[in-house]
Amino acid sequence: MVGSTISACSSTMRWKEEVKLHDGKVIVAKRDYNLAGYAYLDSSERTPLDETVTFNLPNGKSIIWKNDFRNSVPEQNSLNHFRFDIVDGVPYLATYPAGCIAYSKWGRPNPPQILFKYEGDQWIRITLDELPPELVGTTANVIVGRPASSLLKSFYTVEGVNEKNHYISTPEYKTILREPIPHAWNCGEMIYDGHGGWQGTGFFSEQPSKEACFKYCEREEIPAQYCPCNRFFKGK
Repeated sequence: MVGSTISACSSTMRWKEEVKLHDGKVIVAKRDYNLAGYAYLDSSERTPLDETVTFNLPNGKSIIWKNDFRNSVPEQNSLNHFRFDIVDGVPYLATYPAGCIAYSKWGRPNPPQILFKYEGDQWIRITLDELPPELVGTTANVIVGRPASSLLKSFYTVEGVNEKNHYISTPEYKTILREPIPHAWNCGEMIYDGHGGWQGTGFFSEQPSKEACFKYCEREEIPAQYCPCNRFFKGK
């Protein structure tokens, strides 16, 4: 395919979309996804590597949101944004972790959402209490995730964005939540092994002793800064 849809050579998806703010103003965001190969032989979509979103603000300026989707690094990343808005001239962004590993990276919050405001030319994480109250309870105003490559359009109106999000039924994927939800994400905490992989906490906490736990870390060649035995066997 050619044009501003998807390029087989560059493995990049590009499109623009209208973003309707809480006050009725509409801005345009440009989104670029860099893609890797197919995760499985029968995969219909390529694996995302990173995303760059350029929000064109009403004052004529532009700001950028960048997101990396690699699970192989311990740094906090891999977020899907679902709401962009501006209150009193300050941009805000609501996101959720894209998977169980990302959820552990961000400290397993509940509600399982990560909120940001744009301040000093950078995105800063904020708490729900710091979010303007008029944004709590608002729903997705951007395409959540990405469209199927075979159906990708170069431009989406507000109506097109809403149509893409119509069938999302998971509240934390589309609404800025006020209260915690039961069984958030239904996945256990994951521990980085220092080599690009992740393990469940049971491999450590279910060891018979702190000594056995440390031996497990040694056997698995898990560096000391990632070995959680002191946390699980505190005082033992």
